[in-house]
Amino acid sequence: MKETIEKAFGIVPVEIKRLNGYENENFLIATGDEYYVFKTYPVCKKTSEILEAECTLLLFLQQPGPINTPFPIPFKKGGYVKPLKINGALKACRLLSFLPGKFLAETTATESLMENMGRFLARINLRLTHFESATVRARQYEWDIQNLLLNRKHIKNIPKPSNRRVVTYFFRQFEALVLPKIPALRKAYIHSDFNEWNVLSEGEKMTGLIDFGDVVYSPLVNDVATALTYLTYDKSSFFEWATPFLKSYHKTLPLKQEEVSLLYYLIASKLCISVCHSARAAISDPKNKYASVSETNALSMLHRLLKMNPIAVENHFLKALGFSVKTPASIEQKYKDRQVYIGKALSVSYQKPIYTVHSIFQHIYDGYGGTFLDAYNNIPHVGHSHPKVVEAGQRQMAQLNTNTRYLYDLLPEYAEQLLSRFPSRLNKVFFVNSGSEASDLAIRIAKKHTGNKNVMVVEHGYHGHTQTGIDISDYKFNNSRGQGQKDYIIKAALPKTYQGKHGEGAAAGALYAKEAVELLRAKEGGLAAFIAEPIVGCGGQVPLAPSYLKAIYPEIRKRGGVCISDEVQTGFGRLGDCFWGYEQHGVVPDIVVVGKPMGNGHPMGAVITTSNIADSFAEGVEFFSSFGGNPVSCSIGKAVLDVINEEGLQENAIEVGSYYKMLFNQLKEKHNCIGNVRGSGLFLGVEIINNQGGANKSLAQHLKNELRQQYILIGTDGPENNVIKTKPPMLFTKKNALTVVEAIDRLLQ
Repeated sequence: MKETIEKAFGIVPVEIKRLNGYENENFLIATGDEYYVFKTYPVCKKTSEILEAECTLLLFLQQPGPINTPFPIPFKKGGYVKPLKINGALKACRLLSFLPGKFLAETTATESLMENMGRFLARINLRLTHFESATVRARQYEWDIQNLLLNRKHIKNIPKPSNRRVVTYFFRQFEALVLPKIPALRKAYIHSDFNEWNVLSEGEKMTGLIDFGDVVYSPLVNDVATALTYLTYDKSSFFEWATPFLKSYHKTLPLKQEEVSLLYYLIASKLCISVCHSARAAISDPKNKYASVSETNALSMLHRLLKMNPIAVENHFLKALGFSVKTPASIEQKYKDRQVYIGKALSVSYQKPIYTVHSIFQHIYDGYGGTFLDAYNNIPHVGHSHPKVVEAGQRQMAQLNTNTRYLYDLLPEYAEQLLSRFPSRLNKVFFVNSGSEASDLAIRIAKKHTGNKNVMVVEHGYHGHTQTGIDISDYKFNNSRGQGQKDYIIKAALPKTYQGKHGEGAAAGALYAKEAVELLRAKEGGLAAFIAEPIVGCGGQVPLAPSYLKAIYPEIRKRGGVCISDEVQTGFGRLGDCFWGYEQHGVVPDIVVVGKPMGNGHPMGAVITTSNIADSFAEGVEFFSSFGGNPVSCSIGKAVLDVINEEGLQENAIEVGSYYKMLFNQLKEKHNCIGNVRGSGLFLGVEIINNQGGANKSLAQHLKNELRQQYILIGTDGPENNVIKTKPPMLFTKKNALTVVEAIDRLLQ
């Protein structure tokens, strides 16, 4: 190589040292008193054209009043890019001047240095406003933020599902919120790779910028976004470091308001590109550690961005640069506006309601810049706005949406996928639009199949808001403002072990079942059904006592009734150790009711039963639901099941739920006001008591509302409304769980 370089450039290397490189090979050349950087690339016409254009740009930056950037060294025979044989292989080669100094990655950042870097980049951008290159203009480059979507093919290479879903989410946000605005943004020739290994500094001064290999013609703000990405992704405080850089840049080269408003998503997009290419490189060039040098920081920053409300980031930057910020009406006014049109029967959560504008995974963004950790909502089962579920619904909505009177493949495909999660005898499904509809239909099916009308329910149970749903829901009909118990309803006591009359022993469930059987004997008329939730949510997250269902199911069937398990809240792997709650009790029901999580927020419900029961129901009035089982719902339902499988969310419920429950039990040891911790997986209840062991509703409400003020969402329930209930999206993490419990601990102290 020494002879080749000497012959080509007329310099005599005394030392050649290999440098890090991403897609090319770089060498530091020492001649004794001078240093150069020798760069080699695969021979390709397009590559050579880009390299020639880059050399022209580097020369342009040197005049007038040179900026401290590298410049190309000409070959002895003229030109800046030529093919040379290096170690037996033909390579496109060039030689650049060497800039001395420390990389930013090797120094300690300061506010003054951030300001200096902002000015430096703005000066380069200003200088390049007079540059022109048809080659660079025509470049379609994957590292260019405006071409983010070219990287979509690399997402599949990201190994961890939790990282794939975050990257996919930000791709979709770019497509929806950024891409339509790109044509109106001002374009410029930009460096596009202002990172800690390309920036040189000394003390509080930036001394140079190297590696213009990513130069593109792109929206000017993309250079700012790239710099903010790499200058903050390894910092604990985003605004502390981003703001001085941005203010300094803006003072030198003013940004426009519409550019600043996009920075949150542009930063996320650059991080996604970095993660995608690290994942690609791990497969195509696993030995190249430099190719993944930024991966850890990029992933960490993406997850941090999820916790940052985009409105808060936009408003912070706008205010810092002197732009006006739109402020929405107050919470009080928002509530008044709602009440003009909405009846008082529809309540809101928390003493101070939440004005929501966006949600993603386990986070909810309000309209004022706040980000809430959602430890409460079990309807977005696989996470708020999960991109795979959203995409499934959007794609199918644009293709076909009709009803079940027509034939389409998605109906049997989804039915097969759903039923594969049940025992073989539960092999027929009726699709509806909610858990309430499913409960209503289940009772209708039971009455037709048995020819009986009486229904046994469990104390404090809740099964929906239809008239039948209210009839079978003690939580509703036994309310002080409720309609009372109908004559066809038989109400069994809640078979609880904590503070239950039969204690906490193994025999408790059988004793409660025995009492329920006595009620059946005393009731005239045949029995149609027994319905219960495996964990009674509105009763205060109370698990049915062990052996209760095993004892009572045979008695129900002996009297001609069918056994219904309401899995609206407990199903789809939420309990962790099982996919359906009834499995914890070692029984198989005759009918299963599902809803809420099956559509991840899209209205869906279903009744699953046996062929025998389905056939007898077919002898009655035809069943039809205009929207139940429509193609869009089936597509969404399939996506939810796929996500549960692909991301191991049932396993996550076991791991995180066990940890969460352990933290609550540790809290119980610390605070006498916690009487009981119960539930399974990510479906937990914490009973708050007073000094006498009774319900402490006021403290439970205090905790709920104070946590809301700290941007953590939990709920309360139970007959006395003194049970904290937490049933978060299934991708909840141990860190999330710790955040919730530590916040409660602080409040109790």
